[in-house]
Amino acid sequence: MSTLTAPSLRKNGKQWHTPRTAFRPTRSLTSYTKRLSTQKSTAATKSKEREMKAEKEEERQKRIATIRERREKKAEKERYEKMAEKMHAKRVERVRRREKRNKLLKS
Repeated sequence: MSTLTAPSLRKNGKQWHTPRTAFRPTRSLTSYTKRLSTQKSTAATKSKEREMKAEKEEERQKRIATIRERREKKAEKERYEKMAEKMHAKRVERVRRREKRNKLLKS
């Protein structure tokens, strides 16, 4: 005969603990084919995620490159304008053509 009045009350007074249940391993309960199919589906989703991340990074790099090019062009234009203040216009054009030629030779 038990002195407990309800199944939720413990005899030792530790009511804040959750009641323990029997250990029943669940690893071998799923079949190999089912595990294989879940692994395939997770691998497919991960590959899709990787692809999407790579695409996003590529677009980000493209944006950064366009911004960098725009800044370089702006700096070059300002430099030529500064040169034009000091020098004759024809000389500035000659220097510009020479620098362009050198840039093409380097690349």
